[in-house]
Amino acid sequence: MKIQRLGLVASVALVGSIALTACGSDSNDPGTSGSSSSSSAASDCPKGGTLNGEGSSAQKNAIEEAISSFQDECAGTTINYNPTGSGAGIKQFTAGQVDFAGSDSALKTVEKDGVVESDAAAKYCGSPAWNLPMVTGPIAVSYNVKGVDKLILTPEVAANIFAGKVTTWNDASIAKLNSGVTLPSEPIKVFFRSDESGTTENFTKYLKAAAPDAWTTDPGKKWLGKGEGKEKSAGVAGAVKGTEGGITYAEWSYAKDNKLGIAQIDNGAGPVELTGESVGKAVSAAKADGEGNDLRLKLDYATKEAGAYPILLVTYEIVCSKGKDAAKTALTKAFLTHFASADTQKGLEEIGYAPLPDEVRTKVDAAIAALS
Repeated sequence: MKIQRLGLVASVALVGSIALTACGSDSNDPGTSGSSSSSSAASDCPKGGTLNGEGSSAQKNAIEEAISSFQDECAGTTINYNPTGSGAGIKQFTAGQVDFAGSDSALKTVEKDGVVESDAAAKYCGSPAWNLPMVTGPIAVSYNVKGVDKLILTPEVAANIFAGKVTTWNDASIAKLNSGVTLPSEPIKVFFRSDESGTTENFTKYLKAAAPDAWTTDPGKKWLGKGEGKEKSAGVAGAVKGTEGGITYAEWSYAKDNKLGIAQIDNGAGPVELTGESVGKAVSAAKADGEGNDLRLKLDYATKEAGAYPILLVTYEIVCSKGKDAAKTALTKAFLTHFASADTQKGLEEIGYAPLPDEVRTKVDAAIAALS
């Protein structure tokens, strides 16, 4: 995979950007200020053991990097992760088939399709399940249009494209935003996630919040717009790469890996390029939305802050607050401590993710330490 650097500016922009005032601030190690390092896992390595996780494909590259470095330090341990999509991961977790789930949206606390996800998870766990933010991943509106190196979209125009109302690249609404750009008359070919996906949910939350008149369907993990479905982030990104006139929504690292065009987004304060710094400005609008060690966040997709890139997701690792097996709980704590550590998070910058802000990492460390 091609290595991409977000630069130090991402972490600078994100540090302190989210005030999780509902949570305690104790660190995993009372002798530090909440900063952990990759060596923390090694000093507490369990004697072997296996964990199975499933879910978000948007975090696939990030969690595989963390698994590799953890297993290097903790010989004899095995962490398996199956990137089947957030919806599948949550279903497997609540059915007791995996030890943790990765999801690009927190467990729902209201009924959806006859299920309250937080209740189902608590029933399986025999205790509350916690949403622990671990990966920050911008969602790129990615395209493949010959000769178009720069593309600007507003929420309304993006919504109309993905709803199938704008069907050619030289449509007047696109041309108006892209003066001086030669747009072809070819059809727009939309690709969407056919599997239940947290990336889909976050993208449709953005469309609903920023362009409610154009995007009238409710946000959700299941795509309700137009287009052709492909499985997982790799599937939609690969489809656009191989299709002239293609467009999709995918986590930033997949757009970069496939060398796709990435649209600038104008939420009302001017076009914004997707960068680490612009993502940090948008994350600063996030609010704490959980209680205690349940660290769910509420993102402001409709933000009009100048220079803020508004389409992003936070991937959570979802775990039982009280484990059913002491050995697995110990391994879960060791792995998540490593994943959340300053060294591991810093390394994620190189592969297209933004590291957790230090203040958020401190809360995550405290929640991991409280798992029992």
